[in-house]
Amino acid sequence: MSAHIDTGTNELLCEIDRRVATITLNRPEKRNALSDYLTPALRQTLLDLETRSDVGCIVITGAGKAFCAGGDIGGMGGNRGGSDATAKQQPSPPTPTMADRVRTLVHKQETLTLRLFDHAKPTIAALPGVAAGAGLCIALACDIRIGAASSFVTTAYRNIGFSGDYGGSWLLNQLVGPAKAKELFFTGRRVQADEALALGIYNQVVADDEFAATVTQLAQHIASGPPIA
Repeated sequence: MSAHIDTGTNELLCEIDRRVATITLNRPEKRNALSDYLTPALRQTLLDLETRSDVGCIVITGAGKAFCAGGDIGGMGGNRGGSDATAKQQPSPPTPTMADRVRTLVHKQETLTLRLFDHAKPTIAALPGVAAGAGLCIALACDIRIGAASSFVTTAYRNIGFSGDYGGSWLLNQLVGPAKAKELFFTGRRVQADEALALGIYNQVVADDEFAATVTQLAQHIASGPPIA
């Protein structure tokens, strides 16, 4: 019997079935880009699942035809305080210093990709389509990555003048080595599923029409094993 977990937002879905917790990034119209609602919910859900005895494996995937397109640059940091007129009545918060910004970013990374990398439960990133930028970092932080045949990954950071945050530069280096990691960050090119498998970024590539069933079968097999092992 499956159980739906309330994540506090419909941008992130979570269901537990046969000891497998499936977390779905649910912004298909934005290729499941991260947002000011989705990302905090993902952090909290990962924390909540850590100690659940009814979860033996976690699958992270995306709704529709994408895994996660990274940060929604246009939708992050927006005003949630109501109308412009209301906002104008409120005093402006002090401008954060560079040190404040660095501390905030470090905290965000530690409570997302580092939490995922160090998670007590085995984790699978199931990629039905593109994983880019921070979305790629989330996939890299999982223990196992399974890609649909039509999926691809890209570091993407160079396209917007960002460095490889959320642990991506370290995580990718562990899988492909420094020379290839530098190439992928410097060029931002697409790595199609077959190349991702050859490089060791993916553990497995599955035909699109067999993708969901294969992920479920592997996750349930892992979840059925002894949790102490």
